[in-house]
Parts: sequence; C-alpha cells; structure tokens
Amino acid sequence: MGASESKPASAHIWKTPGPSGVSQDLVESLQSNHETDASRAKAIELEVQARVAQELKKLHAQSSQALNQAHEAIASSTTPEPTGPSHQSISKEVNALRQKLEERKKIRELPAEVESARNGVVQCLRDNDRRPLDCWEQVEKFKAEVKKLEKGWVDKVTS
Repeated sequence: MGASESKPASAHIWKTPGPSGVSQDLVESLQSNHETDASRAKAIELEVQARVAQELKKLHAQSSQALNQAHEAIASSTTPEPTGPSHQSISKEVNALRQKLEERKKIRELPAEVESARNGVVQCLRDNDRRPLDCWEQVEKFKAEVKKLEKGWVDKVTS
C-alpha cells in the first residue's frame, strides 16, 4: 500500500478540435518578447516622471516670468499719491489715545468696608492654608461688599 500511485499521472495537453484563430506571427512575437509586468511598470513610471519634470519646468518658467513682470511693474510705477492720513497725523492720534489710556489707569482707593472684607479673606486663607473651605464666611462677606460697590457704580452710571 502506498508504494504505487492510485491514478496514473498523465500530462495534460490541450488540443483544439480545429485551427486556432491566432496567427503564427503573433504567437512567435509573444514568445520572443521578454518584457515582464515589472519592466512595463518601470517604463511607465519613468515616462510619468519625465512628463512631471517637464511640467514643473514649464510652471517654473511661467512663475519666474510673472515675477519679473511684477518687479518691472513695481520699478516703473511712480510713487502713489497719499490717499489717507499722513504718518504725522496718525502718530499724533496714537499719542493722544495713549495719554487718555494713561489717565484711565489711575486706581481709586477702595472703600473701607471692601478693604476690610478683602483683608479678612486674605488673613483667613493664610491661617487655614490647608483648609481653605473654612473661609466661606469671609468670602461671602467680601462678595456682599463688592456687590454693594458694583450696585453703587451701576446706579451712578445709569442716572
């Protein structure tokens, strides 16, 4: 058992019942052609790279020509007439605005109630640096004082 094959090996030969519709010249050209898929792909890749390089040269030439034309146009144009305010008038306006801003930076003194509430919060946070939530009463007092100050400011502005 197993010493001989169960079926005899036979070579498969394709035989057509009639002549094939392919000419002998075509068969010979296919057999003599040694071009593979890889070589065809490489040839196509080289052709694509050559066309891309050619297009890049063309675009580079166009962009350099446009750049030269722009440089010539800038060089040939005369100085434009000033249409807006001059540099001096703008600098005067900027200096005036700076002065107004400096005047606004003046800080007014806080009312004594707000200042004492603020100091109370700061002192409590320093005393309870590990437990800041224990300072909720001082924080609420400070918020109430700030709310009074804001309400006074809003009333002054709106009236």
